[in-house]
Amino acid sequence: MAEKSYFEKREISCIERLNNIIETLPYYVRDFFIGVELRTSPLTRLNYGYDLRIFFDFLSKKVFRDKSVPYIALDDLEKLQSTDIEYFLSYLSHYTINGKEERCTETGKARKLSTLRAFFKYFFNKNVLSANIPTKVTTPKIHEKEIIRLDRNDKVDEVSDFLYVVESGSGLTKQQMNFHKSSKIRDIAIITLFLGTGIRISELVGLNVDDINLPTNSFVVTRKGGNRAVLYFNNQVNEALKDYVEQRNGDKKVGKDEKALFLSLQKKRIATRTVQELVKKYARIVSPLKKISPHKLRSTFGTNLYRQTGDIYIVADCLGHRDINTTRRHYAAISEDSRKRAGLSVDISGKNPEK
Repeated sequence: MAEKSYFEKREISCIERLNNIIETLPYYVRDFFIGVELRTSPLTRLNYGYDLRIFFDFLSKKVFRDKSVPYIALDDLEKLQSTDIEYFLSYLSHYTINGKEERCTETGKARKLSTLRAFFKYFFNKNVLSANIPTKVTTPKIHEKEIIRLDRNDKVDEVSDFLYVVESGSGLTKQQMNFHKSSKIRDIAIITLFLGTGIRISELVGLNVDDINLPTNSFVVTRKGGNRAVLYFNNQVNEALKDYVEQRNGDKKVGKDEKALFLSLQKKRIATRTVQELVKKYARIVSPLKKISPHKLRSTFGTNLYRQTGDIYIVADCLGHRDINTTRRHYAAISEDSRKRAGLSVDISGKNPEK
């Protein structure tokens, strides 16, 4: 039997975690997950599970106080009013679950409301519930946040500064420098790939050696939902990957059966957490006032690509956004920059430049 891929293993992990959650919820919740299985990914269903666990915990604590979660019946859900759903959204501002204090942002509340709409819709369509109560509740207004990214303009070039720090180790502690000696070439390849292609951290971690085609400056990524896509990179990314692949292939400690492209110091597929930490480590030196993460490096790529092309559809395609409005919302601020530059360049002196 062939070894399972990174993404297959991740799907199995999601399914196992979801099953554990379902065991703590009322029996009919499983019917919902079976019903949506063919049109949702395991990760989406797992997030549904997290949201429903919080919702039923809320019902047990605040609405049906005499009932534990497993004993909340469909007849109880029939009694809920839109005000109960609004109460739930308010409750999410600060709540406790499994002994931990949590809070939800506007985005988090909107996602949980979307989960409840899908959940109630399933039983409404089955004629089990008489109404989809959550649809009567307004989605929380989500305030647009400023895009945090590395700046590159006439005054500063944080992208070049970032790559310099990764290559030189400038600003690292003595202990960090000890690790830097063995991880430098790998780290340069990772950061350059983020900045040069804008891929997601999950896509990067899931890359195998066979996914990279250096002669054609291309590679294959597994997008959200499991779709495979071919992306292209420039010669700078090519050089960084080439150096790393040569080092990786020449490392006798790497197992012959190891397919992962990017490896940890233990010579296993690098973890998402490890990538997040290495990005933060260098980012603190280059731009200490910004919280630069792998996603912010993705935003940096998207920003630079939009400024170079002015084509939001190209940006959406390269970033793997299914909805063009997602791209437009994220990069509206760049259009604002363009309008600002245009406004500042208008000459209202009345002079004719041709005379």
